[in-house]
Amino acid sequence: MAAQRLAGRARLTGVLAVAILSGVAIGLAVGTLGGGGSVLAVPVLVYVLGENLPDATTAGLAVVGAGALAGAARHALAGRVCWRHAVSFTVAALPGIALGTVAGDAVPEAVLLVAFGLVMLAAASSIWRRAGREGPDPGPDADACPPLRLPRDALAGIAVGVVTGFIGVGGGFLIVPTLAVGLAFTMRTAVGTSLAIITATSALSLAVHLGAGRAVEDPGAVAAMAIACMAGSVAGAATAGRLPQRVLGRAFAALVVLVAGWLMVSALALGGP
Repeated sequence: MAAQRLAGRARLTGVLAVAILSGVAIGLAVGTLGGGGSVLAVPVLVYVLGENLPDATTAGLAVVGAGALAGAARHALAGRVCWRHAVSFTVAALPGIALGTVAGDAVPEAVLLVAFGLVMLAAASSIWRRAGREGPDPGPDADACPPLRLPRDALAGIAVGVVTGFIGVGGGFLIVPTLAVGLAFTMRTAVGTSLAIITATSALSLAVHLGAGRAVEDPGAVAAMAIACMAGSVAGAATAGRLPQRVLGRAFAALVVLVAGWLMVSALALGGP
């Protein structure tokens, strides 16, 4: 019995250590680049912590939502969150998500993953080309919010919502390029505003999941991962404030290409994630 208790404690300690380390790494990516949380968190929850996929999706929303909240707060303190844009974008995205979800239910999963990979590659290309056109970095003093044009913001929000609902994932991988390229944000304000939007959409999605009876298999590990993600996100947000625009844009584009490649190979050669 004593040996079993020791083995159980050792396993619990190992699970918590993995959850904390993974949470910090995910938070760094979220806080620095404004996206990538769900795509990084769900595989860790499934393949490392042993959650089933539906519950991992719910847990991922809690982890990423917590990280996005902490990162958005840190960016907001530095004036890198455009709140009026965030609110208008979020409100417009909600009906788009509902419409895209209905359309996505009629399409095979492999097709959805390939479609998402192509959308991500297009987004990465846009960000990379914009980063290449950046002149000398004017520094954080240039991170002012662009003028709010409600029709343009609403159209962008609806479009991202439809794609996100249709494919089932998206978040910052779609929001950051839309803000930076489509709405003329600097990369730093795009990252900060993206995190504010992700905080709202994650909270709403988590409420829907819990209302539908979804559960979290290991609340302790998920809580540890969420707290670690918050710490990592705060550190990542501080890092983003010091990185040149070109470096930040190309780092985001490189991460998007890697994830898009993995999704497409998974869909076409491995039968799904």
